[in-house]
Amino acid sequence: MPFVLEVVEAALHSRIQRLEHRLWDLEPRVQALLEVLPNRLTADILEELRISKQKLVELGSRAGALKQMLLDILEDTHEIRHICIIGRNCVLKKENDEIECSVPLDKEIAEEEEEEIEMLLENYLQRCESCHGQAERLLDSAKEMEDSIAVNLSSRRLEVSRFELILQVGTFCVAAGALVAGIFGMNLRSYLEEHVFAFWLTTAGIIVGAVLAFYLMYWYLRTRKIL
Repeated sequence: MPFVLEVVEAALHSRIQRLEHRLWDLEPRVQALLEVLPNRLTADILEELRISKQKLVELGSRAGALKQMLLDILEDTHEIRHICIIGRNCVLKKENDEIECSVPLDKEIAEEEEEEIEMLLENYLQRCESCHGQAERLLDSAKEMEDSIAVNLSSRRLEVSRFELILQVGTFCVAAGALVAGIFGMNLRSYLEEHVFAFWLTTAGIIVGAVLAFYLMYWYLRTRKIL
């Protein structure tokens, strides 16, 4: 095997093995996060999901770049044949890039090495595609989980907003009753204070009016689909 090819194989083996180790380290962490979320929405878990997503993006980018490089090399037969003729009395024809050697045996060996190089590159290409595909699948799952978390948080915010609106309606109705109580609390004679049941009737009227106003406004908001 030519020394150049040994160097290329060693570099590819080191690079893809490093990508695979990073993927094997990230995969269980992401799977554990996907099992926990969205039931446990804590700051630590969300931060860990964000960091894992960034690492997956970086891993997918590097694996994709290496994959594209291998595809370019496999499509460039001239470069592969140029590696095969290193150290031999062979040249490449300019017309069709065919190998031409002064010794027929060198040509046979160069053609066999060309097939071996293609098989070698295809093997590393498959490993790189597998790593890239798994990283993309994990990244898609993380993005789907982020969308699910966003929907869950939006639903909770909507519930809080509805509850706040109900409290505001109730506060308005109670404030209207307090207005009536304030009017009767002025130090002006209305002659109602001379009647025995005026206090109880007024109190009952304020309570009934506030409750009725609350239900009317609640019904109106439900009719308009605000609540």
